Amino acid sequence: MAQRKITDIFMERPRTLSFEFYPPKTEKGMENLFASCPKLVDLGADFFSVTYGAGGSTSTQTIQTVEGLLERFAVPAIHHFTCIKHTWDSIRSEVSRMRQMGVRNIMALRGDPPTAEPDYKFRPDQPRYAYQLIEMIREHQGYFAVGVAAFPEGHPLTPTLELDSYFLKMKQDAGADYAITQFFFDNQTYYEFLYRARKAGVTMRLIPGVLPVTNYDNLVKFAGNCRANVPQFIREAFEPIKDDHDATIKKGVEFTVRQCQDLLDHGAPGLHFYCLNKTEPVSTIIKSLRFR
Repeated sequence: MAQRKITDIFMERPRTLSFEFYPPKTEKGMENLFASCPKLVDLGADFFSVTYGAGGSTSTQTIQTVEGLLERFAVPAIHHFTCIKHTWDSIRSEVSRMRQMGVRNIMALRGDPPTAEPDYKFRPDQPRYAYQLIEMIREHQGYFAVGVAAFPEGHPLTPTLELDSYFLKMKQDAGADYAITQFFFDNQTYYEFLYRARKAGVTMRLIPGVLPVTNYDNLVKFAGNCRANVPQFIREAFEPIKDDHDATIKKGVEFTVRQCQDLLDHGAPGLHFYCLNKTEPVSTIIKSLRFR
């Protein structure tokens, strides 16, 4: 049976609560993920999303994870999908396969090149941009709800913030229904991004992505891989205690609760947690918020 579309949930929920997973590489990891999900469902999860590795490196695990979530929980699961390493024909084939499985929600992304191919070049038979992927998904005449990525600090390959907003508008015009942002730590960055996007004509829902601080060194490494900024105030707060696990968790929860509540108080249409396949500390954070 096909799952619900995220856009249908938006009609019921002024703000949503969602969680992003990476596809586990082992059977045991998959079992652990599925075992933790009921806790997130009890927290009021409106939807899950499952990432797609660089160059489609986790394509099999992604579809298996999405399939497992749909079989076990009455919560929609978004299948991330990228252009990289795919031809026009293979994309159409994969999207049709998702439809046959009952998937109704796709996150359309340009994607990152494979780690082993940093100078990857697109071939003529491959789409290069997310808006082209969106257009192909839209060939299914509204069957899918389509999400896209947004970058409050600007995409690393886009020379100006204004141009970044223009590209987001292009994705909306191609048929995107909503966007989920890259994580950030300075809420002012998100508010300024909202202003630019609305000024550019972007009207779709722009859901802020949140990454709880649990390990400083891992955070810096992860942010570097995502090319996201770690503000000086985060460095000053967490670097001196980075070797104290309990102190880092305590301060991280306090910071993320303040960040999330400020976003909600300023009208954010929900929160999307990059929870790294763990229920803590997101469970503690959510229970501390005035969410609904």
